[in-house]
Amino acid sequence: MKLNDLKPAPGAHKKKMRKGIGIAAGKGKTAGRGSKGQASRSGGVKGAMFEGGQFPMVRKLPFMRGIGFNNPYRIIYAPVNVSDLDKFEAGAE
Repeated sequence: MKLNDLKPAPGAHKKKMRKGIGIAAGKGKTAGRGSKGQASRSGGVKGAMFEGGQFPMVRKLPFMRGIGFNNPYRIIYAPVNVSDLDKFEAGAE
């Protein structure tokens, strides 16, 4: 088994939706944005942290840098070579 032998799982790649290409395409005209309102305009959708203009919660909290913080739920990954995976039988966990 080598890197060039690997193939994606069936159904892993999905064709992208082409929006705004004719009414019959299903996502034409308004391209899934609706008719009017802020979200239908270009550049209209605010960020995930936007709270409607009130002082955001993120800015109320103290600014903490990364030193001294250890996340107990962090997942540590180890690199595995594809040639090492070839040593196992097919379907083995």
